[in-house]
Parts: sequence; C-alpha cells; structure tokens
Amino acid sequence: MARYQYETSPRKIRTDYEPVRKKTAKKSSNVKSDTYKKKNTKIKSSKKVKIVFFVLIGFLAFFTISYRNAIIDSKYAEIKKLKGNLAVVEKENEQLQATIESRLNLKTIQEEAETMLGMKTLSNEQIKYVSLPKTDYVESGSEEVQLEEENYFTKIFNLIKNLIK
Repeated sequence: MARYQYETSPRKIRTDYEPVRKKTAKKSSNVKSDTYKKKNTKIKSSKKVKIVFFVLIGFLAFFTISYRNAIIDSKYAEIKKLKGNLAVVEKENEQLQATIESRLNLKTIQEEAETMLGMKTLSNEQIKYVSLPKTDYVESGSEEVQLEEENYFTKIFNLIKNLIK
C-alpha cells in the first residue's frame, strides 16, 4: 500500500500539532473611546496640515529667493553688456575727437583747399582795401504802434460781421 498508483491523488499527511489561534476579543463601542479616537484623528490631521503648510511655506520661500537671484543675475548680465557697449562708444568718441582735431589744423585745411579745390593763397596785389563812411544807414523805428483795445461790444459786432460775410 505504500506504492503510488497512477491517476490517483496522494494522501494528505496529518500534522502532529494544530496551530494556536489567538482569540480576538470583540471591541465594545464606547462613546468615550469614539470621541477619544475622533479627537486623536483630528489632532493627527491638524499636525499633518501644519506640516504640509510649513513645507509649502518653505518651498515658497525657496522659490522666491531663487526667482530673485535669477532676476539679479539677468540684471547683472545686462549691466555688464551695457558697460561693454559704453566702453566701445567711448573709444569711438575719442577716435572721432582726435580726427576732428587733426582736420581742424590750419595747415591741413590749406593743403586740402589747394589740392582738392584748386585754390591758391592770396598775394598782396590781390588785396584791396575799401573805406566806408562812418554814418549809420539803419533807420530806427520812431513810430509807435498803438493798438486800440476793443471793448466787448465791438468784438461781438466784428464777430457777427465776419460770420455774415
């Protein structure tokens, strides 16, 4: 009988011991324990809300500081760029100032007039002096213009007269 036969199910082996099962006591519903549980859950939930609130405040502070630093960095980069542009403009200004001063020299002006325009310097024979009498040809205004101030009636009359025309 110890041999296994095909298409049969094997025998189940019985254990020598039975597992010990703990008995769970039924909980009685007390009003006091229910209110205590509710208070305890309210306290726990309020602690969770406080923690979440403080975490949000921390993230908000971190975001504000990061945003402010980003704005400061962008402004600093803009200032640096503008300072570079200012240096370039100042160099150009100095160069232009030097070229203006070199071109305002009388010798360079005279050379350019002779070469480009074909002008020549005057000789003493070409200079003619003119004598003018010392009298003043400008007449001063001796007439004083007096404007008559019109009163309100004449203004209204002239206005109506101009409208009719």
